[in-house]
Amino acid sequence: MNQSNETKNSTSRPPVVVVMGHVDHGKTTLLDYIRKSNVAGKEAGGITQSIGAYEIEHTPHREPKTPNLKPRKITFIDTPGHEAFTKMRSRGASVADLAILVVAAEEGLKPQTKEVIKILSETKTPFVVAINKIDKPEANLDKVKNELTAEGVLLEGYGGHVSFEPISAKTGQNVNELLDLILLATDYENLTYDASYQASGFILEAKVDPRRGLEVTAIVKNGVLKQGDDIVTASAKGKVKILENFLGEKASTLEPSSPALIIGFENLPQVGEAFTAGKNVSTDSVNKIAAVANRGITQASAQDETAIKFLVKAADSGSLEALLAIMKSLPCEKPVLILDESVGDIGDNDIKNAAASRAIIVGFKSKVSKSSKNLADIQKVRILTNDIVYHLIKDVEMILMKPEAAAVTGRLEVLAVFNQTKLQKQLVGGKVLDGVIKNRANIEIHRVTPPAPDLPADLSAKALASAEASAKEGATSKAPDTDPHLVGHGKILSLQAGKLEVNQVEAGKECGFIVNSSMAIQKGDQVVIK
Repeated sequence: MNQSNETKNSTSRPPVVVVMGHVDHGKTTLLDYIRKSNVAGKEAGGITQSIGAYEIEHTPHREPKTPNLKPRKITFIDTPGHEAFTKMRSRGASVADLAILVVAAEEGLKPQTKEVIKILSETKTPFVVAINKIDKPEANLDKVKNELTAEGVLLEGYGGHVSFEPISAKTGQNVNELLDLILLATDYENLTYDASYQASGFILEAKVDPRRGLEVTAIVKNGVLKQGDDIVTASAKGKVKILENFLGEKASTLEPSSPALIIGFENLPQVGEAFTAGKNVSTDSVNKIAAVANRGITQASAQDETAIKFLVKAADSGSLEALLAIMKSLPCEKPVLILDESVGDIGDNDIKNAAASRAIIVGFKSKVSKSSKNLADIQKVRILTNDIVYHLIKDVEMILMKPEAAAVTGRLEVLAVFNQTKLQKQLVGGKVLDGVIKNRANIEIHRVTPPAPDLPADLSAKALASAEASAKEGATSKAPDTDPHLVGHGKILSLQAGKLEVNQVEAGKECGFIVNSSMAIQKGDQVVIK
């Protein structure tokens, strides 16, 4: 879930990138090479090692014929064990806009690699793959690509849209090309900030320095952080007395995506907490932030596919708190899941998140730009907004009380099945027969004709008839009486049309998708969405 803060005053900001992967696959080597090669003309020591975050400048290499290309900034964070990363992502907020998944070319995927892939998938974090250690003679790119496909990571040129680059972090081979991919992904994500907003971001580290007292490292994600600002988190507050950049240089202001070292907290905040800073930040904001954060963690951790899902926005924290209190008191016929709650206008990032989770956006006094409205129409995201809370709640009540019919909304014929070594994740290709096939949808697997048994060619006619009868009896016994063709259930994890991941595919078109199911899907099966 990338963080774009698009308003009429939006300005592009650099990406914040986290490097993830197995402990021995070269993450640290890659970070060291990038830092030493791209923190140009400056002392690359500073506080980089201690805070685990730094900025680089990179000029794209893939367009050598394009004149006057300017260097662009990228911020890297190194979170050992990814504690801060996973904590922040569980709240529906992102310290990192993009990730680099590092996989060693000679070893392939390890359990920790698969765990990282799961985190990236669950949190919908855009990422690119760096296949490292290609300088080693035992490097096997095809093995890595096949293993990634089996885990649901579909690379460009292999039926998917995930960019990848074979590299050597040791020699620096293709590292510049990897940075090019990061900038391309950044352009696609449309990362922005609004300088008129109060500064906000996330806490990366917090410690006690024997000489300077409480030191807090943070990443600014919106607004501009200024020396002298009041600053609060869910558990701490203070004033920005000293502000330093990642090189340890004094700064009066720091813009978004910049690592900041802050001195002035009265008590240590927790790693992973969100912060807000500005001239009018009150002590009461601590409790409001804590209340919102805690509700978000509890509600977003539930995995109920039958729930009605909401993303809630409001113009200010007081309005947000009031709206949430009213919504939670409403009677409803189905479980309600509030996936995210935040202050501000409704932007492209909110639309993307709602589309990915099939949620409805509710906004109280929150504006929606024309471009965001267009994106919502394309993504088929429903937005409810009003400046009068009574009318807004009436709209929400209508949704909560509306029954949903379990009608078939899409049906697809399976044309091919690939990489069926793991039943839980199967790569399937097919054609939509009617309706639409939607990403992340729950599915039924229908078998039109039971598979013929494997029989010897010289089997007698009597034995053949007996075997066929047994096969039919077995197939019938596995299916529910109400629908003899239903053989299993599952869920679509990723849906592609061509090389692009899409939210849905319409009738008459072909697509590829990854299914999570314990039933082995076969050619000729029908996938049904209700």
